[in-house]
Amino acid sequence: MVTVATLLLLRHGRTTANADGGLAGRQPVELDETGRGQAAAVGERLRGLPLAAVVTSPLVRCRQTLELALPDVAPVVEDRLVECGYGSWEGQPLKKLAKDPLWPVVQQHPSAAVFPEGEAMAEMAARAVAAVRSWDARVNAEHGPEALWLACSHGDVIKAIVADALGVHLDLFQRIVADPASVTVIRYTPLRPFLVRLNDTGGDLAGLVPPPRKRRRRAPRRTDSDAAVGGGAGATR
Repeated sequence: MVTVATLLLLRHGRTTANADGGLAGRQPVELDETGRGQAAAVGERLRGLPLAAVVTSPLVRCRQTLELALPDVAPVVEDRLVECGYGSWEGQPLKKLAKDPLWPVVQQHPSAAVFPEGEAMAEMAARAVAAVRSWDARVNAEHGPEALWLACSHGDVIKAIVADALGVHLDLFQRIVADPASVTVIRYTPLRPFLVRLNDTGGDLAGLVPPPRKRRRRAPRRTDSDAAVGGGAGATR
């Protein structure tokens, strides 16, 4: 496989809305106690990784996750990684939303789902994929193909990015799982993306660091003693 930069997709830790069974959307919900512990734990896993860039959704739950996981890093806010705009669905209990006529569309045919006063899921997927692909190209160009970089975002956003990497239709993205504080790893090669890890909540990440490149051994220069017996090419034998 061609050596390319490695993207780590980090979902934020658990929030108060996750715990209460609500749809947070773009509301400024914060991490709960469990979520803060998850962020600290994923920080232990990320410690020591030479991250060339760290970008984040602008929402507070992602920024809090990174503050706890990577306290010495100043992430760059990437607006295209923001949560899907659920419009009037935001703040509603999921049990109530499950009775809405739009709910089966979201679950079975999300590419056709447009949230009232909000965003189409297809638009969310397109902007999120464009964001990570453009950042990946930038990291490759500025830091080289061995670079690792991290993007912190949201469940549906990460699932949409994974669906694109797998080459599957957005209508299948509900089959993908991205738990709070999970790490998903993708490499974008010139031929195709490779999904390296999915929804990893406890594995060792040190193996993602590529080994140092081996320097090519230069062939020894030919000296006079290496000349063919009898002289140059025009000599007779």
